[in-house]
Amino acid sequence: MSISAQQVKQLRDVTGAGMMDCKKALIETEGDFDQAIEYLQVKGMAKAAKKAGRVAAEGLVATVVAADRKSAVAVEVNCETDFVARNDIFQKFVADVAEVIAASSASSVEEILALSWNGETIEDATKEAISTIGEKIEIRRFERFVQPEGFVSSYTHAGSQIAVLVSVGVDGAVDDARDAFGRDVAMHVAAMKPKVVSTDELDAEEVTKQEAIFAAMTLEEGKPEKIIPRIVEGKISKWKKEQALLDQAFVKNPDITVGKLQSDIGGVKIAKFIRIEVGDGIAKEEANLADEVAAQLRGEG
Repeated sequence: MSISAQQVKQLRDVTGAGMMDCKKALIETEGDFDQAIEYLQVKGMAKAAKKAGRVAAEGLVATVVAADRKSAVAVEVNCETDFVARNDIFQKFVADVAEVIAASSASSVEEILALSWNGETIEDATKEAISTIGEKIEIRRFERFVQPEGFVSSYTHAGSQIAVLVSVGVDGAVDDARDAFGRDVAMHVAAMKPKVVSTDELDAEEVTKQEAIFAAMTLEEGKPEKIIPRIVEGKISKWKKEQALLDQAFVKNPDITVGKLQSDIGGVKIAKFIRIEVGDGIAKEEANLADEVAAQLRGEG
């Protein structure tokens, strides 16, 4: 039967599926609009399942801070290519997911996927986005900070590739100086990648491992064995300070540490922070462009 361009456009507007997919759906269902929608949904779920095994190491981060600054969330949503990460549909999906998380009390990704959003679950909305965009999409992780005795600052950097939340305890009111302190610390964390707030938070096992590495390096350099412990002590002290936020040189003024900045502002205390970078810790696949194109031509994309 003949399928008009107007029918195809109408189905595309409703489902967000590709033009050729919409035309095929209408042909397969002999022009029945409702059945065509169902057809696309079924096909979309199948495509989503097929793409589930792919590596999604690109994507975006997003933050949402409550109006009273007492709480905030940061979320990472992954896709397969940076091209899709720049797609308006994907960007809106990430922003919407962040808002849903912020409005909920969910404490895990599994709970997020079960949340209701626009009459469906986040899980179903994700599958629909996969079908529309054509790549694996995955809500990888999120963090929620609550600071009733102060405020939470956020910072997003590098085209929404890095997100930071900083929880700041406050003695007294939140004035402009303290507010600026929170923003500056969040920017510092994005740039300098500290692991902990203070050195006493460092994992003892990690410290021991680093001491062994420094000892082996010093021995390899030919230093006398009797002075190795003293050299290692100096190296590990420097290393600890490099990992701890309060001991790092403040990125906007390297003449002082973040700890000194905190003391100078007064009445503030960094409680904790989180730094999320897109794809951090994910082993990326080395793609071969020719193989990708061939797969798409075979209908395997």
